[in-house]
Amino acid sequence: MADQARARRLAKRIAQIVASALEHEVKDPRLARVTITDARVTPDLHDATVYYTVLGDNLESAPDHAAVTAALTSATGVLRTMVGQQTGVRFTPTLAFVADTIPTDSKRIDELLAKARESDAEVAQLASTAQPAGEADPYKAPREEESDPE
Repeated sequence: MADQARARRLAKRIAQIVASALEHEVKDPRLARVTITDARVTPDLHDATVYYTVLGDNLESAPDHAAVTAALTSATGVLRTMVGQQTGVRFTPTLAFVADTIPTDSKRIDELLAKARESDAEVAQLASTAQPAGEADPYKAPREEESDPE
């Protein structure tokens, strides 16, 4: 069993190697807009999960996730060979590619925050014109005790 610090260092190195290989070595045009966001390695250093995001051709077009997945699957052997050559570990970890959900999650969080801001503005607007339901000063003044002239 390797320690977690070594697994983190290896994961970081694998992410760098795969990103560089996708940019310079692998000539598949389907991988032109792929960004490696993270990598995780199991504690025994035998399996690595590489997370990636895909950008569309422009801001309005959706990326082709199926084509990117197929391209990464076909390039896995080449990428694993490069990882093995450049890391120098005894056992080259197997590579699994997973689409990163952070961009969609962050978009969803932004939408929820915008909705919350709209609700807060609506509540603030209603509160600015609100009137008390009862008296203006709902707190009773303390009673003054009457003194008996005896």
